[in-house]
Amino acid sequence: MTAQSETAMSGRPIALIAGLGEGLGAGLATTFAAAGYDIAGLSRSQLIAPSVEAAAREQGGSYSHLTADLVLEAEVAAAAQPLSDRVEVLVYAAHTFLITPFAETTPEEFEATWRVGCLGAMLVARVVAPAMVARGNGTMIFTGATASIKGGAGFSAFASAKFALRGFAQALARELGTKGVHFAHVVLDGLIEEPRTTSRFGPATAARMEPDAIAAAYLALARQHRYAWTHEVDLRPFCEKF
Repeated sequence: MTAQSETAMSGRPIALIAGLGEGLGAGLATTFAAAGYDIAGLSRSQLIAPSVEAAAREQGGSYSHLTADLVLEAEVAAAAQPLSDRVEVLVYAAHTFLITPFAETTPEEFEATWRVGCLGAMLVARVVAPAMVARGNGTMIFTGATASIKGGAGFSAFASAKFALRGFAQALARELGTKGVHFAHVVLDGLIEEPRTTSRFGPATAARMEPDAIAAAYLALARQHRYAWTHEVDLRPFCEKF
């Protein structure tokens, strides 16, 4: 029996993690599975699917891997639509972390960074939003960064994409929040402790953000009472200067 069919047979609500990867994605899967959710991971790669499935099973949930390029509408719709009625939480965590001087940034790189950082969120949200609106409940959490509110040197493409995602979250919150759908934008102000962070920046010289701790904050957002919703929150390790 495949993970896809197991998830389809379960009666638990689904937490859909778009842009699933090592570190934060795995932490989200484990945390939400322990809280009573089945997990669906949406990404192009299946490399970490076995480890995420094992983590979800250990917490009593099941895992379904949905393979799609997040910037291709047809692929996203085909992958996510069959489970969309049961998605109660969507976490969008995909991005292209491009750090390049503006003079060296090509138009193709600039556009590709925006497509992953913002367009992908739109494509996934438009698949799961109708069922959430029809039910009158659901949560969408968009993952931002320091660059969502402060564009730094070398971050012209990345900051533009993150600013766009933040504006998109604000617009949807005002449009669909009154219909029962909770939209939250999370500013992650710091490096996440995960393999690709180490491969890019080397071993940690100061505290980095722990994926499980971030995931716990996301779960708290998903559990908020509708009469006390948070739209935006910033998270950082205790030693981060801001």
